Amino acid sequence: SAAEYEVEETGLFKLGLAKTSELKAGDVGYFIAGIKTVSDVRVGDTVTGVDNPASCALPGFRDVKPVVYSSIYPMDTADYDELKVAMDKLKLNDASLVFEKDSSVALGFGFRCGFLGMLHLEVVQERLEREHNQAIIMTAPSVRYRLTLSRSEHPIIIDNPADYPDPSRIEVVEEPYIKAHIITPLAYIGNLITLCINKRGSQTGFTHLDEKRVELVFEMPLAEVLFDFYDKLKSTSRGYASFDYEIIDYRVTDLVKLDILINGKPVDALAQLVYKPSAQDRGRKVCERLKDSMDRQQFKIAIQAAIGGSII
Repeated sequence: SAAEYEVEETGLFKLGLAKTSELKAGDVGYFIAGIKTVSDVRVGDTVTGVDNPASCALPGFRDVKPVVYSSIYPMDTADYDELKVAMDKLKLNDASLVFEKDSSVALGFGFRCGFLGMLHLEVVQERLEREHNQAIIMTAPSVRYRLTLSRSEHPIIIDNPADYPDPSRIEVVEEPYIKAHIITPLAYIGNLITLCINKRGSQTGFTHLDEKRVELVFEMPLAEVLFDFYDKLKSTSRGYASFDYEIIDYRVTDLVKLDILINGKPVDALAQLVYKPSAQDRGRKVCERLKDSMDRQQFKIAIQAAIGGSII
């Protein structure tokens, strides 16, 4: 840049751990306590002495609540132990990743994971593949549904299609709703409103930010955002629209379990929980993709989508 400056001071960075007998207010320090379990320590939590404990935790800590769930399986079942080590390492520097052991008849052993959103899911997938050299399969993402069963006072929370109870026992199903904020140039308003309404959204706000941009506010089901919403939003607006959302509450919905049958047998890893009126469309898309991705054989293989006992 050909710019000239006068050097006023030079110094050395002294990096390292310097032992001290105590930590006081204003110190930036460390302590080593031999903590073996990563889940015992959370970012932002308060550490206090046992003999003279603090009366309450410092403000600002908020427990991370995952909203999107998906199962991760190794491409080769023999790599399960390697995947477990990789997940533990990833958990060390990503406090918001939540996972537990899971198993599938088709895919073997894996992990049921909770993510903060679709972006977080994609970041974890990329990091497992790039940093830990893991070849993984991820099931279709889903959200947490709240079910009230007959003869049961307390609702149950499910995020895995495998846990879906007998439909005859279900009285009420509720799904999480979000408040979506979309900032877009004026030219794309009509198409974006149509897109959100097709995704079961209801408009609650419309604000002109300046002469060229507007903010649209919609309330819509989180489950609708998981599938191709973001891609359609960007392609509709030629990449100009931005999208942000927050979870607001649970609302009553019409939910069914969509099973995918290969040669008459259900494949548990392909099952999905979907909104009933759009189940046929979703099932058709999955079956068409399977038709193209499965190897051809010398005999017919039936690929079907079913709700309960009825083929849709």
